[in-house]
Amino acid sequence: MFREAAQAGAVVRAQLERNARAAIELGRTLRASSPRAVVTCARGSSDHAATYGKYLIETRLGVLTASAAPSVASIYGAPQGLRDCLFIAISQSGGSPDILAAAEAARRNGAHVVALVNDESSPVARAAHECLPLCAGAEQSVAATKSYIASLSALALLVASWTDDAALLSALRETPAALERAWQLPWDEAVDELRDASHLFVIARGLGLGVAQEAALKCKETCGLHAESFSAAEVRHGPQALLCPDFPALVFAQDDEAHDDVQACARELAERGVRVIVAGASVPGARVLPTLRLDPALQPLLIAQSFYRLANALALARGVDPDNPPYLRKVTRTL
Repeated sequence: MFREAAQAGAVVRAQLERNARAAIELGRTLRASSPRAVVTCARGSSDHAATYGKYLIETRLGVLTASAAPSVASIYGAPQGLRDCLFIAISQSGGSPDILAAAEAARRNGAHVVALVNDESSPVARAAHECLPLCAGAEQSVAATKSYIASLSALALLVASWTDDAALLSALRETPAALERAWQLPWDEAVDELRDASHLFVIARGLGLGVAQEAALKCKETCGLHAESFSAAEVRHGPQALLCPDFPALVFAQDDEAHDDVQACARELAERGVRVIVAGASVPGARVLPTLRLDPALQPLLIAQSFYRLANALALARGVDPDNPPYLRKVTRTL
């Protein structure tokens, strides 16, 4: 996990080079067709990447974006009205039967299907009209790391190409080097705050919510630490009642319109005596983790990269092998 997560910068660099021409053509296609809606389809870490994609598409393009329930196609076989929609299938393996069934059904029902997959020869890639390879290479650890960040960068490239956003495209070109610097940030110094924890909330909002979801999953599967993700707004609707000095919160903030609310949430929790660890904001009484500046739309990638270093160190500190979570396999084939 440590070695593979450290490769994310090189992966994104290779992906941007490989997909540059295809992304330009896809952007032209989408501008010409003007999809009436976007549907994402994924499981696990890929679905957390889809959350990031939802916020990026809706805030940059104003196009309604929803997450598909794959079982509607794979189990129920129910037809859906997807004509003039963009259907984005995200899968590291490209081999899960339910994602494949949903992608094939979407194509039959009139959607333009784009696959973001690591295996270009996979069934999901073949079912799509177009494929943007993740270019993550082999990933031996069960926990997805570099392939997750590659999914985020692929979604950012798709949106930047669709909107023909020169500023976002320029920031994307800076991202590989920024990821390499983010990997070196000393987030593993927060291990002592979480070594003996039994429960954890991971809190973010907007573009950062998908990384909070991913961090909570990684805490569960690699560290044996029960963790749940919440929006900084949603956590105030009841769940925060659980938080206390023995039930910490890990908070992520990016420098966009959601920043002040996330920072306020972290401050409120710290003032109540909750153990707060925060990245991307300044909160008295909290442990503040260092972050880097980049286009706010891409800061979540850097936060994810720094978090993976923390997750690996925390797993080892808790006596857990992060590469071999119990009861899990690299490719999960759900129906």
